[in-house]
Amino acid sequence: MLGPRNADVASQTARAFVRIREMLLRGEVARGERLSELPLVARLGMSRTPIRLALERLAHIGLLETTATGGFSVREFAISEVQDAIEVRGVLEGTAARLAAERLADPIELDTAEHHCHRMELLERLTPDSFSEYMDANEAFHSAVLDLAKSAMLRRALELTTSLPFASPSAMVFPTSILPKSDETLAIAQEHHRGIVDAIVKRHGTRAESLAREHALLARRVLDVALSDRDALSGVPGGSLINLMR
Repeated sequence: MLGPRNADVASQTARAFVRIREMLLRGEVARGERLSELPLVARLGMSRTPIRLALERLAHIGLLETTATGGFSVREFAISEVQDAIEVRGVLEGTAARLAAERLADPIELDTAEHHCHRMELLERLTPDSFSEYMDANEAFHSAVLDLAKSAMLRRALELTTSLPFASPSAMVFPTSILPKSDETLAIAQEHHRGIVDAIVKRHGTRAESLAREHALLARRVLDVALSDRDALSGVPGGSLINLMR
């Protein structure tokens, strides 16, 4: 068990991680900017140790880079890296859907995924009032499919991939809501969700994998359109980290 001091450091580290990550996603610090511990100590009102540990964790997941002097700077991403991150998520989620179909012991295990799929189907279009609910249901659906895969190894790989803000399952929901043909895109996404559930319950692993990968490619298509629309790109978490010239 953690002692009181270690538990306090762990708690502060978690808070520092979340706060600094928010700063990066909101563009409060620029691409390539150096992050120094002491200014963050003053800004966040925390001691130096949890700040350092949070920076190390952010470097581990790929949002920061370690400098030659041992410090940290904000990483920038080429468009191709963002596209590849979404592609990797598709491969991993496809594997999760296939394993879910292969390892399903009882159809009742699909109840959670089915519930969240139905929640999204009830939302005919994305509006300011329904946006938050759709985001929650979408994240919960993807999490439920991952649970059905029953693979700790796959979970770790997906958690690392989706820690990049633009590779998470809901990263492209906001751009979708303001881009042309948003209703059509939402309908396709919901069709994917329903198809994945149906394929899993029928134990059609190859079909489930194909649909999950196609679903991720839908997010990539939204990204490609958002890259030419300043308002849409500003709604992509971490969009400020993308160097459009690379």
